[in-house]
Amino acid sequence: MILKTLTLIGGMFGAAALSQFPEFTQQYMQRLGGQVDALAVVIQDFDTSAGKANMTRDAALASMGGSVFLENRRNDMRATIERHRKLEDDLTTLTSASPIARVSMPHRLRDQAVVRATYDTFRPALPLTPAGALSSAIGFAIGWVFIAAVLHFIMWPFRRRRPARF
Repeated sequence: MILKTLTLIGGMFGAAALSQFPEFTQQYMQRLGGQVDALAVVIQDFDTSAGKANMTRDAALASMGGSVFLENRRNDMRATIERHRKLEDDLTTLTSASPIARVSMPHRLRDQAVVRATYDTFRPALPLTPAGALSSAIGFAIGWVFIAAVLHFIMWPFRRRRPARF
């Protein structure tokens, strides 16, 4: 009886935890959009400066050298451009997916700075959407299976062995 109760508690804990994923994803997407917009401003400013010098972005980046500062700035700008590309790709994918489809996309929440900022201000929400219900069901199953497996392995040495029937 106690084992069934513990597995039920594990399932309920999993349901409660995973039911928050759709809301967390929504808040993450809002922050991600802000990051994409901010990086786009920086890149546009760089492209405008390059254009004023009759250079392309690549030519402007290639010309940044000759001193430690300029080489560091070139590397920073390349990293900014690459980060913008990745974040924009993630935002496009997450935005075009349905809330239920996003449940299968935790790998698209890959920017650690945005995840951390989202987590720091995250407030749980009551999962009243289909995506929340699906997340709850998946979380319940994961929690149930996890606790059942742990208890199975803990109790394994204490089980009585039944004689084989022929």
